[in-house]
Amino acid sequence: MRVYAAGMSQTTISGALFRALREHGVREIFGIPGDFALPLFRALEGDDAALPLFTLSHEPAVGFAADAAARVRGGLGAAFVTYGAGALNMVNAVASAYAEKSPVVVVSGAPGVREAQGGLLLHHQAKTLDSQARIYQEITCAQCRLDDPVTAPSELARVLRACRRLSRPVYIEVPRDRVETPCDWAPVLPVETVDSEAVEACVAEVLQRMRTASAPIMMVGVEVRRFGLEAEVAELATRLGIPVVTSLLGRGLLAEAEAPLLGAYLGAAGVPEVSDRVEASDALLLLGVIVSDTNFGVSSKQIDLRRSIQAIDGQVTLGFHTYPDLPLEALVKGLLKKLDQAPLRPAISGTKATYPHGLVADAAPIEPIDIAAAVNDLMRARGRFPLAADMGDCMFTAMDIENTILVAPGYYATMGFGVPAGFGVQVATGARPIVMVGDGAFQMTGWELGNCRRYGWDPIVIVFNNLGWEMMRAFQPGSDFNDLGDWRFADMAAGLGGRGVRVSTRQELKAALEEAADTRGQFQLIEVMLAPGALSTTLARFVDRMRRHSAMPA
Repeated sequence: MRVYAAGMSQTTISGALFRALREHGVREIFGIPGDFALPLFRALEGDDAALPLFTLSHEPAVGFAADAAARVRGGLGAAFVTYGAGALNMVNAVASAYAEKSPVVVVSGAPGVREAQGGLLLHHQAKTLDSQARIYQEITCAQCRLDDPVTAPSELARVLRACRRLSRPVYIEVPRDRVETPCDWAPVLPVETVDSEAVEACVAEVLQRMRTASAPIMMVGVEVRRFGLEAEVAELATRLGIPVVTSLLGRGLLAEAEAPLLGAYLGAAGVPEVSDRVEASDALLLLGVIVSDTNFGVSSKQIDLRRSIQAIDGQVTLGFHTYPDLPLEALVKGLLKKLDQAPLRPAISGTKATYPHGLVADAAPIEPIDIAAAVNDLMRARGRFPLAADMGDCMFTAMDIENTILVAPGYYATMGFGVPAGFGVQVATGARPIVMVGDGAFQMTGWELGNCRRYGWDPIVIVFNNLGWEMMRAFQPGSDFNDLGDWRFADMAAGLGGRGVRVSTRQELKAALEEAADTRGQFQLIEVMLAPGALSTTLARFVDRMRRHSAMPA
């Protein structure tokens, strides 16, 4: 076993990589080995100071798990794969992380420098040996190839700082014959300084807008958690004396902070009181909110974003002008400093959103709202669980669950996220998650549950089974291609190392959820049978609004 002490002047390229990952906040690695990555995985396994490795079965799940770990912890996630067949298999998961600003470090093994010069086409090669790197340029914010021991330390430092600063994925390629090449340790580069005069000017302008506004409101989004600002933003809302909502993608923010939180803004698909407050605001303060169709395309009336204050992507925009190179953290801390002596308005108490409780345990068929009520009842009795939700009605049903930590692909809207994301949540937090996933998405990545017994993971997995792609059916009714058939997922749980039960009534749902919560040490799969066409009210309204926004036929 090799141990590289911090005081040593040299290590290897792999040793420098592993320590640099730790120093930048990575706490575990998800991965799948392959021939071009075997030397890298061997070095990882043989390094006593290396990070714990969790191997899964298919590369998309690796990417989703690393993404979720980064989201829930507010640090960097890491995904190790092999060249070509591995890394290209993970493109969708990394694209999702890029779109939703999740800082995942993708590390790919690669052909050795010598064999790349041999003149032969190499297996896993697509068009050229550089095709993979060029593809990843589109879905990462920085890239490097660790093929030169002289430049490797500085390249590592550059790329990992970009990952932290921009909160987006990065790509690192390691040729397999360079893993053991000696090199220096990688430095940790300092964070770039921010122009203090620009911060002061921006803060003054924001506060002036807040003072003169008749109906200001704050909306918080993903960057608030990505940069670890939840406590500061909650305090800022109190000092500003204005109510707070989350965006759809930001749902779950401020779950553990005291803030005047009204709920999540879902436009015409959401609670009218919340939507009306946002859409009538004359000073909408958007902190870390991605301006996307899923966040604003469902607005019941067009929001004039020129009247908003947008702080995202390292800049602040007010009306027709922008303060560049002014990150969210600098704005939030600048506002708090200015308001330290004199809050802008009297603090207001949070008008908490209401959520369904008190599931009636009878023989009635289960509706999505019943699942939300059952989970709320469970959390009221046993404490909050973190949630991992896939795309579809499972995610919209999560909007009816008490505010708790939630990871879900609310903007990029990929399927297959939920189950591996649950792994990332449990590894990163140590807390047992509830995973909500539709039957279509479960067919994609649900089989990864077979890895739970190796690592002692025991998520509670609720499968919304309506025998089809129900959200697609809602957008395109009457099409047979949305039908999936009955796979009887609960029957397969035992073979994967867990316990499964199939429920069709509210009484069965309540009993199954309570028993699942009582049983630790193996995953619990509750297959909830829903009638085709049974939608949550939120999804039904969301689909209607999005169809009208996109001019889709009814």
